[in-house]
Amino acid sequence: MTKHLALIALVIPDYDEAIAYYTKVLGFTLVEDEPREANKRWVVVAPSGDRGAKILLARAANSEQLSRVGNQTGGRVFLFLHTDDFDGDYRRYLDAGVEFTETPRNESYGRVVVFRDRYGNKWDLVERL
Repeated sequence: MTKHLALIALVIPDYDEAIAYYTKVLGFTLVEDEPREANKRWVVVAPSGDRGAKILLARAANSEQLSRVGNQTGGRVFLFLHTDDFDGDYRRYLDAGVEFTETPRNESYGRVVVFRDRYGNKWDLVERL
C-alpha cells in the first residue's frame, strides 16, 4: 500500500481573492473549484508541474478560523516551494510585489529565500542542489 500527502489546507478569508493571488502572482494552477453546501467551495491550487501535495484554499468559517489567517504556524515558515529556476522565480515574484523577508542565501542544501504570501504566511522558495 502506498501513501502520499495529497492536500494541505490553507485558511484564507476569500476564495476569489486567494485564487487570484496564487494563480496570477505565484503562478500556481487552479486544479479544482467546485461549489459545495452553504456557500462553500472546494478550491485546490498547485504549483505548475507539481508532483507533490496541493493546497486546499479553505475559507475561514468563523472568527476563530479567521484569526489564524496568515499565521497558521505561529510565525514559522509554513510551506516550502521547490523550484528548478530560483533566479527566475525570485525575479518574477519581486516584480509581482511579493514581500521577501530576507535576501537569497546559499545553504548546504541549495539556494533559499523566505517570502510572505498575501496573507502573511511564511514560505521558503528553495532550489535544491
